[in-house]
Amino acid sequence: MVRAALHKRWDCVLANDIDAMKCDVYAKNWGNDALVHGDIATLPDDTLRQQIDLYWASSPCQDFSLAGKGRGLSGMRSGVFTDWADKITTAIKAGFAPRIIAFENVVGLVSRNGGADMNTILATFVGLGYKVGALEIDARRFLPQSRPRLFVICVRNNVDLSGLTVPKPSHVFHGKRLQKFLSGASRCVRSDWVWWKLEDAPAADQALDTVLERRSSMPWFSNADTERLISLMSPPSLERLRIARQSGRTVVGTIYKRGRPDAQGNVRQRAELRTDGLAGCLRTPAGGASRQILMFIKGKQTKARLVSSREVARLMGLPDSYSMPDTYNN
Repeated sequence: MVRAALHKRWDCVLANDIDAMKCDVYAKNWGNDALVHGDIATLPDDTLRQQIDLYWASSPCQDFSLAGKGRGLSGMRSGVFTDWADKITTAIKAGFAPRIIAFENVVGLVSRNGGADMNTILATFVGLGYKVGALEIDARRFLPQSRPRLFVICVRNNVDLSGLTVPKPSHVFHGKRLQKFLSGASRCVRSDWVWWKLEDAPAADQALDTVLERRSSMPWFSNADTERLISLMSPPSLERLRIARQSGRTVVGTIYKRGRPDAQGNVRQRAELRTDGLAGCLRTPAGGASRQILMFIKGKQTKARLVSSREVARLMGLPDSYSMPDTYNN
């Protein structure tokens, strides 16, 4: 998806992923000339011995997210960052230092392990000769999806940063979480930290129903399944449902099933409904609870179905021409 965003102004010379399915989708959309399928730890060093302006990566987020186990960089998935950093180090020592290094992940990275993981990542790049900074950006500024993400941006020390930084943090893109992290960061990180400039923009004027398919291939839930979904709702979600039913119009909401503690501390499955015109943060459906559900509410009539693959693509800003995986859970 990064290539989909950048391809009009950037030439991609290398793409790598260990997942065969992701590589297959990439090849369908972009061809496989620049693609290397395999573990980044075994990526041949020669592939990086070329002048590359931008390295962009995102390690799996599970170990940094609230929904994950919280193991941080020591986790098996998110720990792949170390392998990536080792490859960059090798390229730099060989005389092929990129001008820009970008690393995207969940905002939980900032506070995971008391900020130690974030500090380790930034200190790594400071040690390689880069100025470092980060931005917190929510997809809702561009699309009808609530998807806050952290973008760590590192720029080589000899690059002119005129017009690219601001003297103090922006409340929009440099939130309290980032500011708190920096106050406790190591001296080397603080000394080479910059606040990246990003022009403020209003949230996207695009409602959820604008990306929905008029005739979706996804089947409707049975009445019994829809009623069971409603029975799993907490009082706040039931109140949103009541307001939507009384609105006199068709309201499209989204639902995720989550485990929540009850009054006795026992974890119960809850169906959490939002009706603010935004989809919840899209997740890989590792299980049924991770699948986002659409609920169509008009008066007493309530229908529900899963979000379709094409709707997911649109929520990520991809055009309808983009080839998607054959299997829904992918």
